[in-house]
Amino acid sequence: MTQELEYIPGRFVVREIVRPRMACNCCETFAQTPLPSRPIERGRAGPGLLAHVLTAKYCDHLPLYRQSEIYAREKLDLHRSTLTDWVGRSTALLEPLADHIGKLARAGPAVFADDTPVKMQTGAKTGKAHTARLWSYLRDERPWFGQAPPCVWYQFSVDRKGEHPSAHLSGYKGTVHADGFTGFNGLFGEGLATEQACMVHVRRKFVEVFERDGSVIARGAIERIARLYAVEKEARYKSPDERVALRQAKAKAIFVELEGWLKLQLPKISGNTKLAEAIRYALGRMPKAGPYLDNGLLELDNNICERSIRPLTLGRKNYLFVGSEGGGKAAAIAYTLIETARMNSVNPEAWLTWVLERIADHEINRIGELAPWNWMPK
Repeated sequence: MTQELEYIPGRFVVREIVRPRMACNCCETFAQTPLPSRPIERGRAGPGLLAHVLTAKYCDHLPLYRQSEIYAREKLDLHRSTLTDWVGRSTALLEPLADHIGKLARAGPAVFADDTPVKMQTGAKTGKAHTARLWSYLRDERPWFGQAPPCVWYQFSVDRKGEHPSAHLSGYKGTVHADGFTGFNGLFGEGLATEQACMVHVRRKFVEVFERDGSVIARGAIERIARLYAVEKEARYKSPDERVALRQAKAKAIFVELEGWLKLQLPKISGNTKLAEAIRYALGRMPKAGPYLDNGLLELDNNICERSIRPLTLGRKNYLFVGSEGGGKAAAIAYTLIETARMNSVNPEAWLTWVLERIADHEINRIGELAPWNWMPK
């Protein structure tokens, strides 16, 4: 027997909903079976088609105009404006579920935070755009076998002012993994969250110096940081107590030696060089990078949140900009749902179809039942 792999293209179907109508012979009044709830009231798109459009744009990075051209090959006229309306309406329906995921992300002992720029169109006719932001807040306890499912919550803002992360994480008192962006400073302080700095950002500056001029000092810093990561590789997927014990036994001495060594190197070089800038940045961040040594719930870097930014960067290379503030907020909702599903190894399109079939009639106080970790494939 010879097996051959073949592909059968997807197809559109028209589902007819038959609703019997009965009339009274005496009073001429009539009754009709009510129309089942649909994701878009009086809309012609079913849950599966809406889920497909959302997944194609925000997971597979296909702009709506390209999707419209693909559907046209199947002799189906779906204009980009129609698809835009469907995206807006479906994400509005899904917003309570995205908000629920946001609450879960902020309920953990540690949150990973980052942001990325995205262009927002300021005038439909002028074609002008300015730089807005998408913020990512992620919870992932898998490295230390935490019980909470991983999730990521995205938020959109028209600028990068520090008031936005302060509003997003208002009241949060855990630990926030973040880079050195000053806009995050409003999160930290007495009675507020504590900061865990990112060692990858420290390393990156030394890598740039080494690649440019082959600095021996930059190479020494990179090698010492690599030794810290060798310990982290060993600590991954151990309990919090085991992680602390391992870090105290092996990483703490390396960390302290690195900080002292950098202080000795700084007076030896010109203060105006990129190397001096890298050392000053490292010395400024290392006191805030140290808490991970005493807390097994923390990580040495913010890499996992930077990875959550990657789908956004791939998407914006294709759709180039969001059309409005509302479009940016719709994108944040869609990315929240799709990337959380992917983090939990759930097919986002199949899960979104299941959610859109139910959410219109689902009780808001039981919205968590629709989360991706509660979905079972057929």
